[in-house]
Amino acid sequence: MKRSDWLLLAIPGVIWGTSFLFIAEGLRAIGPDGVTFVRILVGFATLALFPSTWRGIERRDWPAVALLGVVWFAFPMSMFPHAEERVSSALTGMLNGAAPLFTALVTYTLSRSLPSRGIAMGLTVGMTGAVLVALPGIHEGRSSAVGVLLILAALISYAFALSIALPLQQRYGTLPVIWRAQAVALLFTAPLGLPDVFAARWTPAPLLSLIALGAFGTGIAFVMMTAAAARLGPTRASATAFLIPGVALLLGVAVRGERVAFLSVVGGAVCVAGAWLMRHAQEGRQDVVDDVDLVDLVDVR
Repeated sequence: MKRSDWLLLAIPGVIWGTSFLFIAEGLRAIGPDGVTFVRILVGFATLALFPSTWRGIERRDWPAVALLGVVWFAFPMSMFPHAEERVSSALTGMLNGAAPLFTALVTYTLSRSLPSRGIAMGLTVGMTGAVLVALPGIHEGRSSAVGVLLILAALISYAFALSIALPLQQRYGTLPVIWRAQAVALLFTAPLGLPDVFAARWTPAPLLSLIALGAFGTGIAFVMMTAAAARLGPTRASATAFLIPGVALLLGVAVRGERVAFLSVVGGAVCVAGAWLMRHAQEGRQDVVDDVDLVDLVDVR
């Protein structure tokens, strides 16, 4: 791999890892539903600047695109700001390390098949790590427990979104599908998001944070991941997801002064290790998870 290839892998992971800091900063000026609406709006406007997003989609596929707008954007991206009102941005980012694990579980469940021994081991290790990440937050009280559940709901929603997105992306490409799904998400998030926008008390830091969140985390990162998948292959490109928990942890502690339980830090490492084991086990194999475009296992967040 060339140096430019490493950058193509690293930059989206750093962008998505930073997203949780930007959400927390945005919440200082605007309500959680406003955060979701603004980030999708800015992301939609950013993707519109790339000509490939304008490729057409047949009318018969619009119902699937509309459903994708809900389960990939409107619902999960609404869960994260509400969660960060209750738990730290660092904890939110570390739990996102479990996204590939939930995707694999949902994929195998829908296909009614069993994973190989290596993938099953990776899932077991990763889910154990996710439990370790969540335990301290759950024990802090009801509010924190609700925050953890909101994050898990978002990850499950992402997992189901992939089963809808895969055939659409195979026919039309990633960016045209994402862009139209974001348009649908804007319609669904506007009723709650616009009142938050009008009631916001903007200061420079939250405003710039939300612009960066939308332009980079909901826009440019997708473009870079699409380029990475084309150049390096989707499996190798998916490795960028391993950066997200660490970046979120470092920024939450260093920038916002968040305190994170040592057990959660250990759990985050275990969770990423499980995802790596699963990815390593599926390399060279051809099973149900190999058929998933792994570039989309990261969020999107």
